[in-house]
Amino acid sequence: MFRVYRGLDEIGPEARHSIVSIGNFDGVHAGHRRIFRRVVELGRERGWKPSVLTFDPHPAKVVAPERAPKLLNTPEERLEFMQAEGIEQVFMLPFDKAFSEQTPEAFVSDVLVERVGAKGVLVGENFRFGKRQSGDVALLRQLGEKYGLYVEVTPGVQLRGRPVSSSEVRRLVIAGAVSAACRLLERPYFLQGAVVHGHGIGSRQTVPTLNLATEAGVIPATGVYITRTRDLEAERVWESITNVGYRPTFDGQGLTVETFLLSPFDGNTPQRIRVEFLRRVRDERKFESPDALKKQIMIDVGRATAYFRRRKRLVSKGL
Repeated sequence: MFRVYRGLDEIGPEARHSIVSIGNFDGVHAGHRRIFRRVVELGRERGWKPSVLTFDPHPAKVVAPERAPKLLNTPEERLEFMQAEGIEQVFMLPFDKAFSEQTPEAFVSDVLVERVGAKGVLVGENFRFGKRQSGDVALLRQLGEKYGLYVEVTPGVQLRGRPVSSSEVRRLVIAGAVSAACRLLERPYFLQGAVVHGHGIGSRQTVPTLNLATEAGVIPATGVYITRTRDLEAERVWESITNVGYRPTFDGQGLTVETFLLSPFDGNTPQRIRVEFLRRVRDERKFESPDALKKQIMIDVGRATAYFRRRKRLVSKGL
């Protein structure tokens, strides 16, 4: 059973005897997934509960808000990915000024050993902890010996020569390089939220679209993308194309995320969707008329259809 503890006071004796990975895990990319899989493996070998200790809000928002990164995922989305990797419990601790003032030793002795009841800790090689990030993996090993904690450090991950990190994923998504981001995440980058009414212009003059309202911190660069759209409240998935931009043909002002489904949906209009970004097709640009835009959309649909046909052919061949 998957369980989330949202404060130290919630942790009871049932949570003890765990192997814990510590970090922010924004994006839950390939490097994070490797850590989680090793945590699960160690848990099975030693009879410890595979666990994660993370924070909300992100520590940078408290200690250096001007440098705090825009986040790739919400806390609830991170929990979803952790559970999918076999993590059994998550300590999602509130991070505040008082917590940030703990010495590295106090964090290990008071939080990990006394309150969490951890038996082992697994972290990445760049892990820092304690006041002003004064603790590193060398100090963690020393404190592990002092307090009887098993400590394991996993090296960083590279894919195709590219280091895997949350900041790199963030950079790629913002640049519109969603295919490269997919490789680092081991899944598509997505935006999700409620379907809202647009201005009605598309349904009257070009093609009908689903307009997504999202509060995501990281939005792909403006442009047109091949996407996959999921109904979050039903078992429905559609191949799609999505425009991220300002609708310059109609003199739009605010940023919109508009998705056209390649096949019609049966039943009611979805209320909440997840749009997964697979490949960038082109820049957003202004057309001389709605008809010219509609013609380009049909060209984009043809490219997306060919893309999905090619993917299905590769999957059928086991590639």
